[in-house]
Amino acid sequence: MTSVGRDSARAESLRTALVQQLMSAGTLHGERVAAAFLAVPRHVFVPHVSLEVAYADDVVPMKQNEAGVLTSSVSQPSIVALMLEQAAIRPGDRVLEIGSGGYNAALLRELTGPGGAVTTVDIDPEVAERARASLDEAGYGDVAVVRGDGAFGDPERAPYDRIVVTATAWDIASAWVRQLRPDGRIVVPLRLRGQTRSIAFDLVGEHLESRSTTLCGFVSMQGVAADYERLVPLREGRLTFDEDQEREPRPRDDVLALPAVQSLSGVEVDREEPLLDLYLWLACRLPGYCVFSGAEWSCVPAAATADSLVYLTTRAALNESRVELGCGGHGPSSGELLERMIGEVRAWDAADRPEPSFQVHAVGAELPAGSHIARRQSCLTVRWEAPAAAGC
Repeated sequence: MTSVGRDSARAESLRTALVQQLMSAGTLHGERVAAAFLAVPRHVFVPHVSLEVAYADDVVPMKQNEAGVLTSSVSQPSIVALMLEQAAIRPGDRVLEIGSGGYNAALLRELTGPGGAVTTVDIDPEVAERARASLDEAGYGDVAVVRGDGAFGDPERAPYDRIVVTATAWDIASAWVRQLRPDGRIVVPLRLRGQTRSIAFDLVGEHLESRSTTLCGFVSMQGVAADYERLVPLREGRLTFDEDQEREPRPRDDVLALPAVQSLSGVEVDREEPLLDLYLWLACRLPGYCVFSGAEWSCVPAAATADSLVYLTTRAALNESRVELGCGGHGPSSGELLERMIGEVRAWDAADRPEPSFQVHAVGAELPAGSHIARRQSCLTVRWEAPAAAGC
């Protein structure tokens, strides 16, 4: 499709610069995805911002609720590119998008080509109406826009070769699996123990197996699939639990005022090294796992009992580019909890810092070995594998 509206030559120039930026940063690799980015006029889908903002690698907020929480946005291009490459859309594919802003649906339509089809679903009538108008203006009138709860998919146009979810989900809706063709793929931002990963799942028989993961952030699902993290306030911070952790013990609110204990693990990491795989490792192995934010710490892994709290810490290493992992805690049981967390940090390091893979089975199905996390309509199994060799 061609640029429309505001200064099409300027828009095309900025669009080209954006694609070059994404390719230089390594977030965009495939020629077909790059061609789709060059073809779709993103500014049409964000008419309230300048062309420079429309083609910046940043999220564009579109709507907030009464509490000021973002409920609709046009996602950051680098995240969009990563998810599209995870989805591996083929010419002729039938694609269902859950969560609509219009822009991503247009990219999907470019990738499916004239022999494919794209359906986009959104629960918010205002968002669906805006997506319909923007898609029509940009020349994608054959994209089907459905106003409905995305947790139910769109059975009328099923089955689908690909399902792309553009809102953070806490669970894999059973309707998505039912509406997926054999060997089809779902790409979904899945929230798990305080972090969100875009995971590409392939349908293998009756269950899903992950093929790739990347960290991301999106607005949350609404409707019947809505779920929000449980916040437990402390006098000097807060703890965050997932819905399935309702029975986990909560410490007293003044636990941070209790005598402190500390220990170091001897495990060093690069100062800028992402540690979310370690966080998930701890989440799979520590009873009472939660996420702690306080005056000195923000969103660090922790473990709680009814009387104690421990959390991951770092200390500068002799090499300025590295830090040593440790643990701090408070409360009568903190010494035992601290040793267990330190032991798991060392075990993660001794296992060569493995990477997680995921399987999703229906509730009640026979489960493979691994750590099992039950959700409303599915059970997620986390398994750990040696990291891929560099360059593979």
